[in-house]
Amino acid sequence: MDAVDRALIDALRTNGRMSYAELGRLVSLSGPSVTDRINRLEANGVITGYRALVAPDQLGLNVTAMIGILLSDSAELDDVAWRLRDVPEIEDCFFVAGEESFLLKVRAGHPEDLERIIGRITRIRGVARTRTTIALSTKWEDRPMPLAEPEEEVGK
Repeated sequence: MDAVDRALIDALRTNGRMSYAELGRLVSLSGPSVTDRINRLEANGVITGYRALVAPDQLGLNVTAMIGILLSDSAELDDVAWRLRDVPEIEDCFFVAGEESFLLKVRAGHPEDLERIIGRITRIRGVARTRTTIALSTKWEDRPMPLAEPEEEVGK
């Protein structure tokens, strides 16, 4: 991956609907050259998809919570992770180090809905308990992180 690939990725992370012609102008390449590069980045698993970002509150999802999951001693990690997939309100699921094994980002319409979601999670075999933090407001989300520059090869 070179500087042009990184510029294309950075542009698409900012605006995933940019045309290949616009991207080409940005990196001084033809549309077909950009198409080839984007296809290669997709084939290599660098670009994994495209999505629309939506305002959760506009969908009636006014409560955001982070739920930490503490597992029982007999819990099967992969089994719990698989069962968490059955809870559609879980937006993100991270396996983490520390006392908790998983950290979930959950969206709900109202506190009562969050209570029901937590109830579903605590009924999953292997979940000993949960620890929930409710976000009071969102300062930012989905901010693209700057792409790391490639490390210089040793001896250059």
